[in-house]
Amino acid sequence: MNLKIGVIKGDGIGPEIVTEAMKVLDKTAAVYGHTIQYEQLLLGGASIDVHGVPLTEDTIARAKACDAVLMGSIGGDAKTSPWYKLEPDKRPEAGLLKIRKALNLFANLRPAVLYEELKGACPLKEEITEGGFDMMIMRELTGGLYFGERKTVEEGGVRTAYDSLTYNENEIRRIAKRAFDIAMKRRRKVTSVDKANVLDSSRLWRSVVEEVAKDYPDVTVENMLVDNCAMQLVKDPKQFDVILTENMFGDILSDEASMVTGSIGMLASASLNETKFGLYEPSGGSAPDIAGKGIANPIATILSAAMMLRFSFDLDAEADAIEKAVADVLKEGWRTIDIMSAGKKQVGTSEMGDLISARI
Repeated sequence: MNLKIGVIKGDGIGPEIVTEAMKVLDKTAAVYGHTIQYEQLLLGGASIDVHGVPLTEDTIARAKACDAVLMGSIGGDAKTSPWYKLEPDKRPEAGLLKIRKALNLFANLRPAVLYEELKGACPLKEEITEGGFDMMIMRELTGGLYFGERKTVEEGGVRTAYDSLTYNENEIRRIAKRAFDIAMKRRRKVTSVDKANVLDSSRLWRSVVEEVAKDYPDVTVENMLVDNCAMQLVKDPKQFDVILTENMFGDILSDEASMVTGSIGMLASASLNETKFGLYEPSGGSAPDIAGKGIANPIATILSAAMMLRFSFDLDAEADAIEKAVADVLKEGWRTIDIMSAGKKQVGTSEMGDLISARI
């Protein structure tokens, strides 16, 4: 198979970690008999430096012509970077929001995996983390409170702000179907998270999810209120397989889940549209303070590349091979500085990429 992959190396540590993910992809393609065509794209601060804007229409068009896009981190130091002296719609993160909208990336996948070898980095009690855990948070990305109508007005001499939380049944149905499809590739359980005891939008959410569930008799589905889910993530994270939720709840819960894994440098991410196309990126930031030092952890980006093979190309065996290579390297005791512990062997960004590639 020929894979046409757009590559956005991004800002800060982005170029370093994406380079290692490409190294692993190239090795995987060689072992499994594929070819890869990379299309280099600019987004964020790197695009501002060249074009004066964080995203151009040409970049959008070229991204759409690819099968999938692999992206590094976007942004810089808000206190010192000249990018943040620009108007908000000209700053690096504005380009990220724009490309998500332009590519109709409505489904955000955030896996939260605690490897047995890294359980010491988890802030939870050892009896909770024994054996590790593996969950996928499916967050609706283009609707809800973040995209509703908003305004701030003065009423009777008092400043008053309004934000609208709106979902229609079609928006809910498409994200629910994607969550159930992914659950079929995993352990076949979906936990739909809402606030149906208070919000009309959540009551509609729950109703549509239950309708979709009828088409997936092999998947167990449960409804859980968001406040209870937040508690359960720290009480018993192993109970979860796929967590399905709306935009704001997913934003908060995925960050909570990232903390209980011990290191955000281990967390992949994907944003998908209604086709097989997806944008794949690490969950962490651009870490400008360590950019160029060769110490950034590339594993999240490498695991994002594995997700790309699985969800955009249906290459499950190849994705499994990358994930196993990561697990093997960790079992052997190799660590970047962010996950380093006593008695382990510290390596840099490039060395970690080499170690993982060698095991595919």
